[in-house]
Order: sequence, then C-alpha cells, then structure tokens
Amino acid sequence: MATVAVTDATFDAEVKNSDIPVVVDFWAEWCGPCKQIGPALEELSADYEGKVKVVKVDVDSNPNSAAAMGVRGIPALFIFKDGQVVSNRAGAAPKAALQSWIEDSI
Repeated sequence: MATVAVTDATFDAEVKNSDIPVVVDFWAEWCGPCKQIGPALEELSADYEGKVKVVKVDVDSNPNSAAAMGVRGIPALFIFKDGQVVSNRAGAAPKAALQSWIEDSI
C-alpha cells in the first residue's frame, strides 16, 4: 500500500480515527531531508500493509494539522495509536532506523 496524502480536512478521519497505528510524515516539496526519507516511507508502507498506515501531510497546503501538532521543523514524524500520539521524531533517518522506531512504538 502506498502512502496516503492527508489534508487538514481528512486528518481526523485518516489518522485519529484509524483502527490501525498510523505513521504521519509532515513534509514539504522544498524540503531536501523530507525527499530523502520519502522512498523509505513508501517501502515501509508496503512492508506494513494492513498493520500500519503511513500518511503524508504537506505542511504548505495543510498548515492547520501541522500547527495543531506543534510542528516547528520538518520532516516531523508522529505515530498515532488509538487516536493518540505514542511517539514522535524529527529529521531524516535511514529506513532501518525508521523501521526500528515504528517497531518499538507499535
């Protein structure tokens, strides 16, 4: 399953009301580190299909969700479980580090 683009309008439905854990990537088109982790997140989305949903929120187009989460820098990653944030991290990381973080959080 590919990552899902989430907007301010769909954030609650896709993230907070999800019946499986959700990794949220707050990113922007102009952000180099965001583009670095994009392929790893796509792969992890496929690896965790049916177990974890991976969504992306473009902070330029959807500033309200980012502001509500207190995002100050990107990439900013959050893991939601049962509608609540259970972990977050900032900055780019290799796929193995992201996978380990997800495993430890779900």
